[in-house]
Amino acid sequence: MPSQSVLVIDDSPTILKVVQMVLTKAGYEVRTATDGEQGIQSAREQRPDVILLDFVMPRMNGYQVCRILSDTPELSSVPVVLMSAKGDQVGERFVRVMGIVDYITKPFSPEAISAVVSHTIAKYGGKDVLVPVADPGSGRTPAPGVPTTPTTSQERRKQQIERIRSMLRKTLTQSDELAGADIAERVDRAIGDGALVRLLDRIAPEPDPDTVGAVLQGDLGAVPIAEVLTLLAQQMQTGILALKRESARILVCFRDGKVQFAGFEGPGEEFLLGRYVLDLGAMPRSDFDAFLAARVSGGELPVAQGAQPVDDAPMRLLGEQLVQYGHLQPSDLHEALRLQTCERIYESLRWRGGSFAFSATTLLGPLAEGAALNLSIDGILMEGFRRVDEWHLIERVIDDFDAVFLRNEAAVAELEKARLTRDELSVLELVNGKNTVKEIQRQSRMGSFDVSKMLFRLLSIKLIRRRVTPVAV
Repeated sequence: MPSQSVLVIDDSPTILKVVQMVLTKAGYEVRTATDGEQGIQSAREQRPDVILLDFVMPRMNGYQVCRILSDTPELSSVPVVLMSAKGDQVGERFVRVMGIVDYITKPFSPEAISAVVSHTIAKYGGKDVLVPVADPGSGRTPAPGVPTTPTTSQERRKQQIERIRSMLRKTLTQSDELAGADIAERVDRAIGDGALVRLLDRIAPEPDPDTVGAVLQGDLGAVPIAEVLTLLAQQMQTGILALKRESARILVCFRDGKVQFAGFEGPGEEFLLGRYVLDLGAMPRSDFDAFLAARVSGGELPVAQGAQPVDDAPMRLLGEQLVQYGHLQPSDLHEALRLQTCERIYESLRWRGGSFAFSATTLLGPLAEGAALNLSIDGILMEGFRRVDEWHLIERVIDDFDAVFLRNEAAVAELEKARLTRDELSVLELVNGKNTVKEIQRQSRMGSFDVSKMLFRLLSIKLIRRRVTPVAV
């Protein structure tokens, strides 16, 4: 049974809980950190055998964490595995740039996370980390034992460092005080590579991985998202559009001007696939919860009657597993992915700032290739703008997701149930004078737009009212 320690750094409580549960069950000592600063402090206090690192985090992203780890002598040889929801081509790029030993794409199965940790410790445990170079065509790191060569980025940094050292040696050699001294040794001892890398990062920083290879980028405060989407569609572009605002990130995958899929990273669970599967009524909630619980715990996945899953071809993606085990029809999965993608783009249309970067590439990643939605931007924008208009109207009344509402019991008692939809009745039941809008959204498993829209309607027909917080005297 393994006794090595694993440090997991991720700002998602769900990911931390799942990974800790899986690896603890496998016999590892697991510590967690919710951001980069906390993770670095934890690693310094107790050196882990391997670090699982999220790429997109607030305050300090994975790129910055790796820089600090590489500049810390006692941590520079700790193998790091990147956890990313960006798709294979982003993970591959990060490996090439930073020297990460491996990466795994979210969402991942319990078997996958256990396998990558055991493989990493077996390969690098007790040894200095060798930098594997990904094959740009395969999206995979070389097999153990395959000779590696420095990446272009690494070679450039080494050349820059050596040029600076040469200049320092030449300058110091001309000083009478140091005549006859071993200048090279003194320079190398006084100024380490870490200090020079930090200097180079200030005067010639490495690019943001999202913008590497970007052919179009800019400020969403100056160029609206809708115009960027329309331009890419009209030019029939193929590639990935990265949209960022604060801690949220949306990746829109295009092929020949059509949207194939949109990924989302950020707080909240309203854009997860399960919500859309349940909204469609494609699967009973109890069956979905049981399947998800088994998947998270690493237990045996329940098989629907008549289904025959292929054991030697395990699926990593939740939707594919639901189809494989007979709980979901392929057509229902396709529709759930369509709804999920559209709502993620609708969300971006509400943004009033942020940045965008489009990279032209035919490698869209397994999620986009599997979804193959071929959605028209015109149709998405038409519905999206209608929702944005509704949002602006709703936000005048519901401007705070921490707001609490009360039921007008007299009006509710006289209510004819037929006047409300099933979802509106569900939201009304959750209005109890204690639940905030966020809590109603979480408990109902509905999106923020849908919950706000229903609360707005309940307010308009005076079935609920906003709770007024007493002013402290």
